[in-house]
Amino acid sequence: MKFNILITALAALVPMIVGFIWYGPMLFKNAWMKEVGFTDESTKGSNMGLILGLAYVLSFLLAFILQTLVIHQWGAQSTLMGEPGFVEQTGGAYAYFQEFMANFGDRFRTFKHGALHGTMIGLFVSLPILGTQALFERKSVKYVFINVGYWIISLALMGGVICQWA
Repeated sequence: MKFNILITALAALVPMIVGFIWYGPMLFKNAWMKEVGFTDESTKGSNMGLILGLAYVLSFLLAFILQTLVIHQWGAQSTLMGEPGFVEQTGGAYAYFQEFMANFGDRFRTFKHGALHGTMIGLFVSLPILGTQALFERKSVKYVFINVGYWIISLALMGGVICQWA
């Protein structure tokens, strides 16, 4: 198995697109700005090129690791990687993996399955991290729901794209 850089790059666009909708005027712009203390005036003058560029790089890193979390076959490969000859594509472990992939390489490789794992990551990783941070920053439940909702949807869509096409 190899990382699919093209699908990773495309999946990294998902949080950008979802964020444009989620934090934009169509959905939660006003509620989010109120929760973080922003005004239209306070956001002017920021370097949006830099912000969006760095956000894409961070999204790419997230998409990169998501491949190993939403595609079960990565777990089988990582279990065998330390076996003698596996990296050199020789030996019993490599032969076993080739047979395994021939028999099970396409299992659970659907958008729906990747979206399920992405949603689980959103709930069981994003929520505890952002929730804990919000507690110490004295942020509201509304703040947590807006931001965690964004990550659950973004991770679900990213997971779906990656699992289906990577």
